[in-house]
Amino acid sequence: MDFTFTDHERALSKRGRDFFEQVLEPLEVVTDEHGELPDAERAPLRQKVRDWGLAGINLDKDHGGMGLSMVEQTLIEEQLGRVTNGLWSAVWRAPVSLKFGTDRQIEEYLIPSAGGERRGCFAITEPGAGSDPRQVQTRADFRDGHWRLNGEKWFVTSYNASDFIIVHAHVDGDPDKPTLFLVDKPDYYTAPPNTTHSRSPKFMHNFAYDHAELVFNDTPVPADKMLGEVGQGFELTKDWFVEARLQIASHALGAATRAAEIANAYATERRQFGRAIRDFQAIEFMLADMAVELYAAKSMLFRVAAEIDSGADRSLIHSHASALKLHSSEVAGRVVDKALQILGGRGYMRENPVERLYRDIRVDRIWEGTSEIQRNVVGGRLRKMGMSLYSDVA
Repeated sequence: MDFTFTDHERALSKRGRDFFEQVLEPLEVVTDEHGELPDAERAPLRQKVRDWGLAGINLDKDHGGMGLSMVEQTLIEEQLGRVTNGLWSAVWRAPVSLKFGTDRQIEEYLIPSAGGERRGCFAITEPGAGSDPRQVQTRADFRDGHWRLNGEKWFVTSYNASDFIIVHAHVDGDPDKPTLFLVDKPDYYTAPPNTTHSRSPKFMHNFAYDHAELVFNDTPVPADKMLGEVGQGFELTKDWFVEARLQIASHALGAATRAAEIANAYATERRQFGRAIRDFQAIEFMLADMAVELYAAKSMLFRVAAEIDSGADRSLIHSHASALKLHSSEVAGRVVDKALQILGGRGYMRENPVERLYRDIRVDRIWEGTSEIQRNVVGGRLRKMGMSLYSDVA
């Protein structure tokens, strides 16, 4: 088994690292101070993504993307994950569910999304529905030639960087009919007709774009804006979750690697009691544990990416992606926490990247499926398939 990356793969990783260092890292402090990426920086940053050849990272060439394998995507995403304040989200990923749209929807939404001319956000979570999508109360009813959406959505990430929303609703209020709908916005900041942007609350981390709360009040949606078939919404969302969980794992480990590198360098430079603090076993053991956890988690990350590229069974991929998201997000939390401890008071200063990474990384155990939900997925698969699903080498 050859774990050596090709020259092409290493070049993609370097491009991601260079983009982080030259384009994204200089925007970290201003984004943190502003609470979001300032408006004046948004259009120039979109153009830089195109100029650097990073547009359409997750799409094939027929859809206007880069045609990268999952391993190649992961190599780039891991390097982007080094940045704080969610600035990695500036390198957009068109919603994977759009690939299952009609030819017209692909032309109208997917291909422009690949080039950054359009951008979509997902509206799934609700005040009473998160981990259990069957509890979704947003409903879609077909009347007078249009679908009508009614309900409330929370945590609509990148709403103010998007010009359309993919809304998860239950047709006729029936949880056995989960369905996705494409809702156009007049522009990045204006809500669609009969839709209220209630607020964009502040969170523990600062993020490049917002996490909006929306209320749909008989919002009209043309008949041809339904994505997929009635009742297919959960299946299309599951495909998105698999991709999102790999992306989160990549970003989490990129962030943890950066924190570990900063802590490792500081442990050599910082001297107390006449010697470098890394000479004290307490610090040395923390660094060793950080290195081992990163090594194991990254091996898992690229194994799952390679399984996707090999065309492995969809159910297997879903099972392994859950395990990966669980493990990587929790490893990252432990590594960044140790890094901050090694840095001491300096690590607690907002001007220090590790402080921002500490705030950023916490949400990775929550969004796109909490750690507890991932354990439910893994446990359920063990009950059905047995331990070999995770323990076999083949």
